[in-house]
Amino acid sequence: MEIVVLRKSAHGIPTTEYVSELQTRLPEHTVRFADTPERERTFAESADVITGITIDETVVERAEQLELFACVYAGTGHLPREALSEQGAVITSAAGVHTSNAAEHAIGAILTFARRFHEAVRSDSWQPISPSELADSTVTIVGLGAIGGGIARRLEPFDARTIGVRRRPEDGGPADEVIGADELHDALAETDFLVLACPLTDATHGLISEEELVTLPPDAVVVNIARGPVVDTTALLKALQEGEIGGAALDVTDPEPLPSDHPLWDLDEVIITPHNAGATPRYYERLADIVADNVERLDSGEPLRNLVSVGDD
Repeated sequence: MEIVVLRKSAHGIPTTEYVSELQTRLPEHTVRFADTPERERTFAESADVITGITIDETVVERAEQLELFACVYAGTGHLPREALSEQGAVITSAAGVHTSNAAEHAIGAILTFARRFHEAVRSDSWQPISPSELADSTVTIVGLGAIGGGIARRLEPFDARTIGVRRRPEDGGPADEVIGADELHDALAETDFLVLACPLTDATHGLISEEELVTLPPDAVVVNIARGPVVDTTALLKALQEGEIGGAALDVTDPEPLPSDHPLWDLDEVIITPHNAGATPRYYERLADIVADNVERLDSGEPLRNLVSVGDD
C-alpha cells in the first residue's frame, strides 16, 4: 500500500520523525513524505492512505484511490469529513496517543494542590504550609475516554475514590463509579478534585459554569486538560476571587492563549500551563504504532482502530 504523510508538523516535532517511524514499522509498504503543496497534490493521486493533521478538499478530490485518512489528532471535527466520505475514504483518529502524558499532567496538578507545592514554591522564605492528602479524596473525571480512563487507573495506587462522568455510563470504565451527565451535580457536591478530560462539543461547551462551581465544595480544585470553553472563564474567575472553590490548574483557557493582563494570572491559587498536557517526545512513536497497525488491518480487511463515523462530534 502507498501511505502519504502530509507536511504540517504536530506539537512542534519535525514531521520527518513521523515518516521515519512509519517506514520502520511498514517495510513492506511505501511511505512517501509530501513536503510541499505540489507533492501533496501529486502524491494524493496514488495514495491508499493519507495521514496528517488535516487535508484540503482540493487534495481529497485528487485522491481517487484513497481508502483511509489517518488523522494525527484525537479530535476530527476540523476535517472535511463529508468530502472524505464521498471519496469513499474512512477516517481514524489518534485517540490514545496522549494517554500517558496527559494523565501524568493531570496527576501532577492534583498532587501539586494536595501537597501545596505551588504555595511553597512561591514563598521566598521558610514558611510552614498545611498540605492535605490525595488518599481518601474524591476525584471526579468528566470524560472517561482514553485519557480520562488513564487518569482513573493512575489514581488507584493513591487510594483516591474516582467518579467517572461520561455520555454513555453503561459503557463503564476504570473509575470506582461511572455516571451520566444528568448526575453531575450529585458528584460535584462531594468532589475534591474535578478533572475535565472531555472533548469540546455542543454538550460540553460551558459545561462548568457558575451553577456547577457553586455546587463544588469551597476547597475543591478544578483541573482542565480538555478545552478552554468547557469552563466558563468569567464564572471561574468569580468563583476563585470570592473563595467559592479552592483553586484551578488550567492547561487550556478561554481565550487561548490567555492574555498577559488577564486577572487569572494574578491569583495565587491558579496554575496555568501553556496547553502542554499533550506534549511528549514520544508522540510520533505512539502515533505510528496506531497508524501502522491500521495500515496492516486495512491491507488484510480487518476492522480498524479508532474508526470515526461522519456524524461523530
